[in-house]
Amino acid sequence: MVKVGIIGGSGLDDPKILKDAKEIEVETPYGSPTSVLITGAIKGVDVVIIARHGKNHSIYPSKVNFRANIWALKEQGCTHIIASTAVGSLREEIKPGHLVFPNQFIDHTKKRETTFFDEDVVVHTPMAEPFCSNLIELLSSSAKQMGMPFHKNKTVITIEGPRFSTKAESHMFRSWNADVINMSTVPEVNLAREKQMHYAAIAMSTDYDCWREGEESVTWEM
Repeated sequence: MVKVGIIGGSGLDDPKILKDAKEIEVETPYGSPTSVLITGAIKGVDVVIIARHGKNHSIYPSKVNFRANIWALKEQGCTHIIASTAVGSLREEIKPGHLVFPNQFIDHTKKRETTFFDEDVVVHTPMAEPFCSNLIELLSSSAKQMGMPFHKNKTVITIEGPRFSTKAESHMFRSWNADVINMSTVPEVNLAREKQMHYAAIAMSTDYDCWREGEESVTWEM
């Protein structure tokens, strides 16, 4: 049976959207998740919602307990994960306000716990196709039906943060064929893969990072 974990999820706890909502607190072998879990149903589909950066968005990217979050969703029976994320665009055609459904990632993080297999067992998880192609197609179809501009099968590069890129870095990432940039997809996506959960991201382009001449560089206020 399909059960969907929603990461991000601001506003989805609205009772007009989420039916039979219930908050639950859980602990994991990796500590506490970044927020309470909210369970319920959206249009008949069982869901579990978690706030990646905490209820008040007070946890910066390097401090997110990604392992606890993914573990908690798996323990609640989630089979699929849909994660929202803000991204900077590294391509002219991906304009602010456009949706992006990536199918590849580049890991440029430095300080995060990236695997569940780091103690008693060594496992090399296949990662050639880290995102779920079926979920990408479903999300793309929904965006098309709603008339929302979107781009699918793009590459997201995740940086450590909390600072934004320099212009030199932004141009380098473009040369690596990255299409959008954020601070949250990795290690979330590979941890979900290790737990055999189908994962897709709904990325919203908010800016052009800092590579585009004549464009205001990204700031927190954006």
